[in-house]
Amino acid sequence: MSTTIALNEDASGKHASAENYLADRVEGHPKQLYLLFFTEMWERFSFYGMRALLVLFMVNQLKYADAKANLIYGTYTALVYLMPLFGGIAADKFIGYRKAIILGGTLMAAGHLILALPTEWSFFAGMAFLISGNGFFKPNISTMVGKLYRPEDGRRDGAFSIFYMGVNLGAFLGSLLCGWIGQKVNWHYGFGLAGIFMVVGLITFLMGQKSLGEIGLTPKDESGKGVEMYKQISILVASLLVIPIFIYLFNNYEIMGNIMFPICIIATLAMIFIAFRQESVESRNKMLTAIILVAFSVLFWAFYEQGGGSLNLYSDRNVNMHGMSSAAINNSINPFYIILLSFPFAWMWLRLAQSGKEPSTPMKFSMSFFQLALGFFLFVVGAKLAGGDGRVSFFWYALGYLLLTTGELCISPIGLSMITKLSPPKFTGMMMGFWFLASALGQHLAGWIGTLMAISEGGEQESISAVESLAVYSGVFMKIVYVSAGGGLVLLLLVPLLKRWMHGVK
Repeated sequence: MSTTIALNEDASGKHASAENYLADRVEGHPKQLYLLFFTEMWERFSFYGMRALLVLFMVNQLKYADAKANLIYGTYTALVYLMPLFGGIAADKFIGYRKAIILGGTLMAAGHLILALPTEWSFFAGMAFLISGNGFFKPNISTMVGKLYRPEDGRRDGAFSIFYMGVNLGAFLGSLLCGWIGQKVNWHYGFGLAGIFMVVGLITFLMGQKSLGEIGLTPKDESGKGVEMYKQISILVASLLVIPIFIYLFNNYEIMGNIMFPICIIATLAMIFIAFRQESVESRNKMLTAIILVAFSVLFWAFYEQGGGSLNLYSDRNVNMHGMSSAAINNSINPFYIILLSFPFAWMWLRLAQSGKEPSTPMKFSMSFFQLALGFFLFVVGAKLAGGDGRVSFFWYALGYLLLTTGELCISPIGLSMITKLSPPKFTGMMMGFWFLASALGQHLAGWIGTLMAISEGGEQESISAVESLAVYSGVFMKIVYVSAGGGLVLLLLVPLLKRWMHGVK
């Protein structure tokens, strides 16, 4: 049954009247959007609450060198975004989106609670559970948002912007609360609070999933037969078997590049092969456009995701945080901006679409790169104006992050929407996984870029002053400005071609 028909049915599967169908819509969007909004909000509370503490915990508590902490962080975040490729396939072919979300949420709740244990083994083990769970949760809840709308529905980009506000409301609260508690009270209390709210997110979805009708149920073949139970159970077993592999990779983080690059190359070639196997030129061109834009997103995330690594350490060492913990402020400022801007952006895209002036998806991607470049340039300006103590005014830091945030709003929710619009229906979950795979490679590169700004060699002694560290950070930031602006220019030149290949899809 098509998604659009499913939206016209009540929980029993019977067709609802037109009046009931309209009553089920809130603010012009299906009420199911808000179920997914709150589920994702609490999951992101837990994820970003833990992320706020990760690098600082390794450097300040475990006494890891900056380079080691950045590379382990890059390994963790790369695996977090690599697993959705497999979780998307598992949902498409075997267990459906709903079971994938429930399985992922359960594994993530376990991971956060393991991290709360003050033991030596719990750090890597907890992160391994989080990676496995995120692989099933993240791509499939995003895919379900897209399935609430018809392909030609102009509200889709706005819906993803609203959904993205839920992501960032959770990220703001999680970063602020877990970051402050972890850095000021106890690291493991911060990790434990993240676990509690992951459980809240899982309960939210379980209580409201009936309203989704047939969306996200276990897939069926052409004869209407569902997937055999042993195949579904095998997915559960596999989700647990990969955990020791992740723990091994944390202990051997140097080999991560030897894994990421071959996987990304093979996946890209596979997607191109699938694109050329499409029956129509239109489907082929749409999928190729999506692949090209996904490839560019790697560069964006490599720079943008300094937020959880080098920018965390930079804010701790060189930014005047006015008495707050750096984890709480640094990791909550970006989601705070998104909370303020998501609805205005959703309104802006809708109004531009209604007037026929909405920028195309490739143009929005290009705009994101230019804003990223300007944001890092403002970091450099702030460094130039720093006092003799090597401390940067929070004003310049916050202003730079504002531009990073507006850039993110032009690529992240738009990219999620783009995948659902340009992918062939039976490959939507796989392409959503491919989108997150590109993020995984970007995260891995972000860790490597972070090593270029390594200051501490580990241990108890800090070997460099704030003035000296400021020069290191600002020098790398300026290089990011040049490369980001170059990426935006290349995309700008490609806009006319990619617009033609999209065949009228915005």
